[in-house]
Amino acid sequence: MVQCGEQNLLVRVDMDLFRTRHLIKAADLTLGTAGCRPTGIYSQNHTVLFDYGLHECGSRLQMAGDFLVYTTHLNHTPNARGSAIVRTNGAVIPIECHYFRKGNVSSDPIKPTWIPFSSTKSGEGLLSFSLRLMNDDWFTERTSTVYYLGDLIHIEASVSMTNHMPLKLYIDSCAATLSPDKDSTPRYNIIDYHGCLLDSKAEDSFSTFVLPRGERELDKLQFDLDAFRFFGDDRSLIFITCHLKVAAVDRRDSMNKACTFQNIWTPLEESTNDVCACCHLGKCSATREFRLDSRGRRDLVSGPG
Repeated sequence: MVQCGEQNLLVRVDMDLFRTRHLIKAADLTLGTAGCRPTGIYSQNHTVLFDYGLHECGSRLQMAGDFLVYTTHLNHTPNARGSAIVRTNGAVIPIECHYFRKGNVSSDPIKPTWIPFSSTKSGEGLLSFSLRLMNDDWFTERTSTVYYLGDLIHIEASVSMTNHMPLKLYIDSCAATLSPDKDSTPRYNIIDYHGCLLDSKAEDSFSTFVLPRGERELDKLQFDLDAFRFFGDDRSLIFITCHLKVAAVDRRDSMNKACTFQNIWTPLEESTNDVCACCHLGKCSATREFRLDSRGRRDLVSGPG
């Protein structure tokens, strides 16, 4: 009997393996190319149990159509143990576990170091990200792209996660340019350092991350951007390019955050960690660093931001 679990393989062997009434010896059984030994022997009902992880005992992973297939085998190698005869044959019994490649998986039993295949593929190709201009009610999309200085630009980032394990949306960076090329100059960094809303630090700015309905939706992230123009340039058409990403729902750190400057850097949601501290430094990584600096001006210059 074979049971394929989310992260383990359970094999139960009847010691009358060949239905000849000659019981095999548990010591003659191994699992996989690694030769894993039984994890349980039950003499009362003549059964042997193997309970190992899918990746253990030398199992092999293959992709076949819409399935992930883990393959291994049960080995029976009879040992004479001082006798000149044996009453059972050797045998190699193939074992396969099939899993849908695009199916949802539970994150509960997954070790942090293992990323499920469906999550990886969805993150690379099956998630649909979008960036929209919204009306004041945050429910409907704005049809006009014309703004005046003093207006607040309501920007909503979103991701479509149909038939996908829950993930949380973040904005790593946003930059404004006068051409579609995000690396062109002049360039103004609106959001940077993995979620620091830099424009909120300018002394005459009302830019902020917002919770319009009082609760953060996993698939949406919204912020108000105080309208501006580039200093010394009469062009009024501005392009905004943002880098969006998703992360595990419970992963909130300096690399996954939404921070606004309100005298101090403040996260959009309550957090037990000071995830915004690195915004002071202008460099956010897994190592937390602290530095205080002065409040910046809002004048935009024609040069790299």
